[in-house]
Amino acid sequence: MSGSEPRGATSGAPSGAPSGATPDGGAVVRMAPAKVNLTLSIGPRRMDGYHDLHSVMVPLAFGDVVSVAPGHGPEDSLHVVGDPGPPRPDDLVLRGIAAARRTARAALGPSAELGALAARLEKRIPIAAGLAGGSSDAAAAFEAALEAWGVAAAVPVGERVAAAMAVGSDVPFFLAGGPAVVEGKGERVRPLRPPAGGPTGVVVVSPTVGISTAEVFRRYDAGGEAAPADPRSARITSEHLAQELAAGLATDQLVVRAGVLATANDLVNATAALLPALRALRRAVARHLGRPVGQSGSGPSLWAIYPSAAAAEAAAVDLDAAFANGSITSPGDRPPRIIATTIIGREP
Repeated sequence: MSGSEPRGATSGAPSGAPSGATPDGGAVVRMAPAKVNLTLSIGPRRMDGYHDLHSVMVPLAFGDVVSVAPGHGPEDSLHVVGDPGPPRPDDLVLRGIAAARRTARAALGPSAELGALAARLEKRIPIAAGLAGGSSDAAAAFEAALEAWGVAAAVPVGERVAAAMAVGSDVPFFLAGGPAVVEGKGERVRPLRPPAGGPTGVVVVSPTVGISTAEVFRRYDAGGEAAPADPRSARITSEHLAQELAAGLATDQLVVRAGVLATANDLVNATAALLPALRALRRAVARHLGRPVGQSGSGPSLWAIYPSAAAAEAAAVDLDAAFANGSITSPGDRPPRIIATTIIGREP
């Protein structure tokens, strides 16, 4: 179906939930959810080269699957399913396991028995798509490793966040287990309530072209056409949404606010400067769906919010048909992946 996810992508374990976790020799399996940024405000560039961010991020009931089990060699290993590329030495799954080992030894002592692990990654999240699949994989591997060694209770939350931040800026968000406001360069994460009143449906349209986050930020820093029209607008919207979710925003209220949220991403113009066809795609999808369409992070993935999983599913099927018959076209060498899913999370 036009390169889309098979329908039924709304299913999935809660964020970070283990499945069949047995630290006595069996595998620990965790879902690594994709995320979307409902808002993204970019602050001034800091002395360390990073920007201070303010973003409301939500995990989705769609993602990769990471499993770890005791290894049979002296080093951690990784087998990837669904990704055409071979594992790399700096793969985020292996980096997540290495960070877990360092953190556990800091808590338990350098002589702690933390054997090599064999990891398996079932890759479903598009790569370089603004959905933070690699960071989510790292977070899932980090927590799965601690559980596989039976030492999860010995590592305090603060030490987990610090270790996660050393792996990647988006990794701490996935330790929150639900929606959160993310600040700084990603190290300050404040959990938020998921929308009340039933699962919030989300349709994700992910063109089959990769976008480098670093390149988008470089283009943003260059200014000009890449600068946001109003540098204050996204920050105001982001702070307001965080306050509303903390107070208990309902799904139907979030749907009503989608028009404002879809404009609250300071990187939209920078991404469009690198990939001009994305702006046309976003407008075409919004016209076809008859609802606001936002960009997740640095793109190129786009999102639309729905009042239920069933409504998102119906919209995804409709989009499949539109791309198949050519009434909507997309950058890339094949039609985009279309994912019907929901926002997941637990009360903080």
